Amino acid sequence: QVQLVESGGGLVQAGGSLRLSCAASGRTFSTYAMAWFRQTPGKERDIVASLNRGGGVTYYTDSVKGRFTISRDNAKNTMYLQMNSLKPEDTAVYYCAARDSDFAVARTSYNYWGQGTQVTVST
Repeated sequence: QVQLVESGGGLVQAGGSLRLSCAASGRTFSTYAMAWFRQTPGKERDIVASLNRGGGVTYYTDSVKGRFTISRDNAKNTMYLQMNSLKPEDTAVYYCAARDSDFAVARTSYNYWGQGTQVTVST
């Protein structure tokens, strides 16, 4: 198993930047494909970006392409989400997720979840 802990959320003005981190512990981090999801009240938890085990294959949902960058450092057991040019519609709880197989974008494909970190973008 793997345990995931997100950090880096907060309040930022529109146009600003934040970097989320997801620290993993437990089994070897490099054996997991990773992803970031986000959720707002009353809505489904949706994929933001995903990353394969080696970090060379990525997926981004259309609304964040060109603004967000997903990455991982397997030596540090950590995944990141650099978020630039933030918009109020990016406001959500952001969740880190892992699956003990390779690359996927479906929420149901992920076995392990962090507790979430709130990102709030003000106008």
